[in-house]
Amino acid sequence: MIVALEVAFGLVALLGAVSTALVRDSYGKVISLGILVAGIVPFIVDRGYLDVAIAVSLIAPIATIFILMVVRREQA
Repeated sequence: MIVALEVAFGLVALLGAVSTALVRDSYGKVISLGILVAGIVPFIVDRGYLDVAIAVSLIAPIATIFILMVVRREQA
């Protein structure tokens, strides 16, 4: 992978991790987890684990939907 892209995706993953740790709002935390996953998936693809990348790409949005349903239920 190109070094500039590695640095950029690393920063995205790091920003997602830091914002997940710092944000208190439940919806903001879910968005931060999405940013974290977006930063990690290119590294998985770079190592050649395409099946794992496909699984993560399918599981992450589905898990987000369920998390949002749970958060919404607790707030109602």
